[in-house]
Amino acid sequence: MLLLALQSAYPSDGLALLLDAYLSQGIDGLLQRPDVINLVVIDERQQKVFLVTDPIGLSHIYYAETKDRLVFGSSADFVVRHPYVSNAILPQSVFDYVYFNHCPSPNTIYRQVKKLEGGQCLRYHNSQIEIERYWQPEFSEIDCDLRQSGRDLQQSLIEAVKQRVGAEENTGAFLSGGLDSSSVAGALARVFPGKAKTFSMGFQVAGYDEIEYANIAVAAFNTRSHVYYVTPEDTVNAVPAIAAYYDEPFGNSSALAAYYCAKLAKESGVNRLLAGDGGDEIFAGNERYAKQMLFEAYHRFPKFMARGFEGMLGGLPNAIAKQKIPFKIKRYVEQANAPMPDRLQDYNFLHRHAAADIFQADFLAQVDSTAPLFSLRESYWRPANASTLNRMLYMDWKTTLHDNDLVKVNRMCEMAGVEVCYPLLDQRIIDLSCRIPSADKLRGQKLRWFYKQAMADFLPEPIINKSKHGFGLPFGIWLKDHEPLKQMAYQAVRDLGKREFFQPEFLEHAIKMHQSVHAAYYGELIWILMMLEFWFVGKGY
Repeated sequence: MLLLALQSAYPSDGLALLLDAYLSQGIDGLLQRPDVINLVVIDERQQKVFLVTDPIGLSHIYYAETKDRLVFGSSADFVVRHPYVSNAILPQSVFDYVYFNHCPSPNTIYRQVKKLEGGQCLRYHNSQIEIERYWQPEFSEIDCDLRQSGRDLQQSLIEAVKQRVGAEENTGAFLSGGLDSSSVAGALARVFPGKAKTFSMGFQVAGYDEIEYANIAVAAFNTRSHVYYVTPEDTVNAVPAIAAYYDEPFGNSSALAAYYCAKLAKESGVNRLLAGDGGDEIFAGNERYAKQMLFEAYHRFPKFMARGFEGMLGGLPNAIAKQKIPFKIKRYVEQANAPMPDRLQDYNFLHRHAAADIFQADFLAQVDSTAPLFSLRESYWRPANASTLNRMLYMDWKTTLHDNDLVKVNRMCEMAGVEVCYPLLDQRIIDLSCRIPSADKLRGQKLRWFYKQAMADFLPEPIINKSKHGFGLPFGIWLKDHEPLKQMAYQAVRDLGKREFFQPEFLEHAIKMHQSVHAAYYGELIWILMMLEFWFVGKGY
């Protein structure tokens, strides 16, 4: 018997094509196809199982190895339901969750369960597991025809949307008003003129509401707009259920907005949503990319000049060194001299505070505190002959997309009862992005320079030039003034102190600091801790 299964969001004829490829060429021939996607092959004739993720890892495949079998599924929850798979917690993943705000692959929150990364193939035969990375990006720094590439980008996006919606007019699009969601909404409007449905979230908090930009896109593309304003009450009502729905602890606070947006779509009769995730990570749209290139510029100075400059800074009297400008210059040099990708984690909470002050000693004894940085370094240095920018992008395909943003949107859409697709992560667009030289993706400090040029005649000018925002949640602000939310969050954090992970004194300190002038910074920490506790409660721990 031969069984082959794949994601249902792709065309129905894809299964037959992949089956033919496997029968004629085997798994290696199948992996060479440009349209390879998440799939499972069970070949009873050869007593083999193959688990394959698409190059980015748009969704996850989880697995556990028992004494004589392989257990796998699309959710860690499914895998641990098997009687031979333990649901014991992996301490390292709790530590990693605090570091990353999610549980990074290949580990999961469960000791016995693993998950594949993007572009991997697991082969199971004779009770042995082999994992290979069958896909790696090939970045190019050769000048290309940017105008033609821009036309190709627009066409590829429209084709990617067409492929994912087919004749299904009950397809909608997330619309935050940013570059990516507006691009996808515009492409959907090309496919269904005057009928495209868009779904947006608003917050009645200054600095967080982006509805004005979403409305600009709605007017430009003539979409059927649906808007919902998320409230603190919505947070109180949904947070415990959201935390429990994730099969692993998940601390990205924008999950709340993603859920209510997907829920709005479902209530409006939509069965499938198109999301704009991925554009920042393939076309260089995050502020941290530009910031790191400023640090990289320091290393273009001759070494003897840099050493002399650093010696001069080191010799400054304390009274002068502490002044604003000398202090900033010294800080810049210190950060520039930190290696990549470690430098990106300079502001990470676990690099700013001693682990012994946060975690219990017995818990720390079971944890490798260097593991998160090691995993980042491994991703960063994996591509051959890549620029600093492209290494950051590639690393984010795993840490920001596969392990974080895609998990967020996948699960929240599933919870709301709608499918989700990611047109900007179509393989044609990923391959195109790899052909754009680094200096054109990020020109000086101009984020997404190529993308903006390519979409200048497609997107409204205010959206092209707006600052980045997205579906950020004003949780820290709400938490200060909304008593039911405050009681729920603080109690969850204090309950977390009864478990074997954290120092109760640290958790009380986090609550105290949130009540002080550090509300925004510690508000995010409160969210992360609260969601961890609600996950444990929701799973029956």
